[in-house]
Amino acid sequence: MMPPVPAPQSVGDDPPYLHGLNAPQREAVLTSDGPVLVLAGAGTGKTAALTARLAHLLFTRRAYPSEILSVTFTNKAAREMRERVGRLVGDAVEGMPWLGTFHAIGARMLRRHAELVGLQANFTILDTDDQLRLLKQLIVAADLDEKRWPTRQLGGMIDGWKNRGLTPADLDAGDSEGFANGRGRELYTAYQARLVALNACDFGDLLLHMLTILKREPAVLEQYQQRFRYIMVDEYQDTNTVQYLWLRLLAQTRKNICCVGDDDQSIYSWRGAQVENILKFERDFPGAKVIRLEQNYRSTPHILAAASGVIAQNSGRLGKTLWTAEPEGEKVRVIGIWDGPEEARRVGEEIESAQRQGKTLDDCAILVRAQHQTREFEDRFIAIGMPYRIIGGMRFYERLEIRDALAYLRIVHQSADDLAFERIINVPKRGLGDKAVAKLHMLARATGLPLLSAAARILDSDELTPQARRSLGNFVGDLARWRRLAGELPHPDLARQILDESGYTAVLQAEKSVEASGRLENLTELVRAMEEYETLGAFLEHVSLVMDNEANAGEAKVTIMTIHAAKGLEFDTVFLPGWEEGLFPSQRALDEGGTASLEEERRLAYVAITRARRRATILHAANRRIYGQWTSSIPSRFVGELPPQHVDAETSMAGGESLWRANWSERADPFADVARGTGRGPGWQRAAGPGTSSLREPTRILDSRASAVSMGNKGRSDLSIGMRVFHQKFGYGLIAVIEGNKLEIDFEGAGRKRVIDSFVTLG
Repeated sequence: MMPPVPAPQSVGDDPPYLHGLNAPQREAVLTSDGPVLVLAGAGTGKTAALTARLAHLLFTRRAYPSEILSVTFTNKAAREMRERVGRLVGDAVEGMPWLGTFHAIGARMLRRHAELVGLQANFTILDTDDQLRLLKQLIVAADLDEKRWPTRQLGGMIDGWKNRGLTPADLDAGDSEGFANGRGRELYTAYQARLVALNACDFGDLLLHMLTILKREPAVLEQYQQRFRYIMVDEYQDTNTVQYLWLRLLAQTRKNICCVGDDDQSIYSWRGAQVENILKFERDFPGAKVIRLEQNYRSTPHILAAASGVIAQNSGRLGKTLWTAEPEGEKVRVIGIWDGPEEARRVGEEIESAQRQGKTLDDCAILVRAQHQTREFEDRFIAIGMPYRIIGGMRFYERLEIRDALAYLRIVHQSADDLAFERIINVPKRGLGDKAVAKLHMLARATGLPLLSAAARILDSDELTPQARRSLGNFVGDLARWRRLAGELPHPDLARQILDESGYTAVLQAEKSVEASGRLENLTELVRAMEEYETLGAFLEHVSLVMDNEANAGEAKVTIMTIHAAKGLEFDTVFLPGWEEGLFPSQRALDEGGTASLEEERRLAYVAITRARRRATILHAANRRIYGQWTSSIPSRFVGELPPQHVDAETSMAGGESLWRANWSERADPFADVARGTGRGPGWQRAAGPGTSSLREPTRILDSRASAVSMGNKGRSDLSIGMRVFHQKFGYGLIAVIEGNKLEIDFEGAGRKRVIDSFVTLG
């Protein structure tokens, strides 16, 4: 007997879950059997379609609630799905044990079959801290130098292997070679054995163990293939290899799998996501039906056309173009400004102007490519009293590495700052254990001395072990030396020296992870921020004021977040700062990832633009301060890919001089139909080919004195391919490509870089 489901209250011939759906959404709901891929563009109502499809399966008695596997990526998405379906089908949703995240469903399955991988059903799931502690024990037992082979690096590699569905036996020599000169497999094997001995697993094991069981135990695989009449997957473009293999195995018998996703919004390769999974869906499931949700209910035509113009430059897309029936609205604005501080001032002024027009701060968002970009905006908003919130991360001065660095600066500036001393006495690790620190506290309380003074005194006793006394002595000596240098060095230089000599920078560099790289960028930004203050004391006072700025929780605030964190969100007004080569797309993507990384950066640009409902503003600076040096920047190539008919370009003025002049090609607008909501753009079925960019990059030419010169993009006549030239930042190199006034040069020390021709001299 099928589950009791409330009879649909129909209007005409339609059940209630179909009300308000457009034709493609209805098709996605009613195409019940066989493989279905729903390509759902940004803001096209994919959650409504997914929920209605689930309700349809229950209303039409196609499956019991317990026979539907519905997988999401976040607990929030799972809760929202359960609540929406509950409103349509009532108590039947309570009988859906297989609606949840990959990890939650994997854990539920694994507890049923734990003995098949040597575990008991009550196994423990380790958190990251426990995982790292266990890995450190293994590194020590293997007699490896943890400074050279950091625990986090090994943890990241093992997590990556598990995301790819690789057990220790599956690793090849190349994989194993990446850690400790070929000992990666050995340590991975030891780690997995230790987990079994502890009756534990980490998050990666929840799916990897189940994948192993499904491959090795045909009876278990058949049980689940028969159980799940229908499989539904949200955000399919974000699946990694092990998730993909797990789903493909479960769906092979019935093939009633519906995957919803958007290849143009695949932006998480750094955590294992494989955009290829969605691109090869039709090959994995021959005869699959592909349904495109293209009507956008969020943004204006100009915003959608601008985003479509950028993403059309990617190759290998499944193809779709968003359109909307909304009024035309404002064009996307592109603003060239002088530098980072002016960028923050300009955004602040724009938001204040919107407030005067009655707009609320909650409707405004600033989306950055890298976390360190938030610092300029935080400082500016503090100065003008504008409330803000950081989403998806802490405020700049609250981040772990920033607080550690500030503690070093505070104890150098004020030796009685016990809180600062406590924070960094063993950061990075100096071999000072809890007992040594406890004795130091006891002496400080007994004598009434600050901890630093007590530390100097305890060194003259035998209270500590020789090793602890030596480590503490070195630390106290370093602090004394840095305090002397504080009177001789500029405070930004002092900060750099402290971070280097303390070993803090070296620890992060050794981790070789995306997280560690981001922390290093934040520390660089901290040092840069110090340059704006006359003294170390003035800077620390400023930080105290920033940290004390806790606005009323109910007050409207500007949202500041990374583009990655903004996926799935929307705001009336969106500011997109820092669209410059090397920042967005990031230099790491350009240097290390090749075409695949560049295309992911372009998908990130597409996601950024489509967060805006009514107004999108892109900003790029002529100058950025990087590692203490002013560097001239050129606009992001993504600026050059915006269709000109949907863009208003504006030049900011500095000292009455024009910074740059934009030159757009005069050609027909391929996205005109998209803007009017009447047709598909060139992204349909295939991406635009090379050389189809409709907006040439705005050109800014700056001489060594940072004076502005207006110039077109014709290019210099005295340069030719193969010629040797000199660039002030990158040194000597040979010209490889000439495109108007832009050059690609193979530099002797820096590799291939893209520069403006006026920045080079004949070599």
